[in-house]
Amino acid sequence: MSGPLDDVTVVEVDSFMAAPSAAALLADMGARVVKVEPLQGDPMRGLSRPLKIESAFEGYDFQFDVDNRGKRSIAVNLNDSEGIEVVHRLIGGAQVFLCNLLPKRQRRFGLDAGTLFELRPGLVHATLTGYGTSGPDAWRPGYDVTAFFGRSGLYDAMREGEDGVVPMARPAQGDHTAGLALAMAILAALRLAERSGEGQVVETSLYETAVWTQASDFCVTAMDRAPVRRRARREQLTPMTNRYPCKDGHWVVLNMLDAGAWERLCGALGRDDWLDDERYDTPKNRYRRMPELVEAIDDVLSARTRDEWGRIFDDHGVIWGPVLSLDEVPDDPQAQALGLFPPVEHPELGTYRTVNAPIRSATAEVKPRGPSPAPGEHTREILSGLGYGNVDIQRLYDRSIVA
Repeated sequence: MSGPLDDVTVVEVDSFMAAPSAAALLADMGARVVKVEPLQGDPMRGLSRPLKIESAFEGYDFQFDVDNRGKRSIAVNLNDSEGIEVVHRLIGGAQVFLCNLLPKRQRRFGLDAGTLFELRPGLVHATLTGYGTSGPDAWRPGYDVTAFFGRSGLYDAMREGEDGVVPMARPAQGDHTAGLALAMAILAALRLAERSGEGQVVETSLYETAVWTQASDFCVTAMDRAPVRRRARREQLTPMTNRYPCKDGHWVVLNMLDAGAWERLCGALGRDDWLDDERYDTPKNRYRRMPELVEAIDDVLSARTRDEWGRIFDDHGVIWGPVLSLDEVPDDPQAQALGLFPPVEHPELGTYRTVNAPIRSATAEVKPRGPSPAPGEHTREILSGLGYGNVDIQRLYDRSIVA
């Protein structure tokens, strides 16, 4: 089965995680992705080698791998005009150019949309930045913890209670969300370019994507300008939208908003007496006594394990979810049924599991197409495909134009 982007070539000039993750999704869809790296490689390489792995993959950078799988790599010195010429030749045969360079640097390296449209009419020119390409902070470097979680208000909204400590995000959550947004924009732009024959410019940023993820909050906050109410567990509006610990230390989370939710929860907990208890018989009374009610539910749940409660909740129609640890998720039967952790074969080290793209197609293949490349692994092969002869290729190597 072929991929939906088998006829698309993507050239990316980027680094770290957000923009590369968008290109990885395109590669999963079958696109031929060429990653242009500096001579020393993407600075993300080698930053997150797990120390706990004791196998053939000890020291392998899986975080770099997941955002760069299925790509080919060419290492080019963009500070030299001949290096820029190499990249221009590459883009001349591409449908998509993707980068995380701010406009000033795009112009410096001849990678701005105007220049590239002259080389390749109909090109999709895609940019991902921290804060966008206009406005007072367009110049500012941004990572997901600063631009996505911090500046957008997300960190503040996630604090526990009014005086809670600002939480810390897990790696690349904002990067991968922004990467999804950019991939979507690129797919739409490819359609527009196909219809019109004209070049398309698309962009997104970590900051903009984070604001969109909180649209349910901002559609109100943008009107009333009031700060978000950060409710601790014992300050929730209803006990049916809360999280609770069980006997084994694992947690469950509930989310029920329908009219019969309280009755179903009481039935599952074996506390039908609460239905007629004047302390809890109305939503307002339950809200007024939320601290004691949460404590009472905690006490009931402490009698059984998470999995035991899960079966009881299912029997009573309670909408719940287990709070799984990260190491539990790959073995979750639902994750296995969806193929969320497919195998990838490394030519030297063997087979390992990676994370699948969050999309599936009934008629096309979307999957990892192989491991990430070594820095400049395909430089000679790519140059040869661009028409460079052996003498010219060696000269580029000797002058440190490529590596």
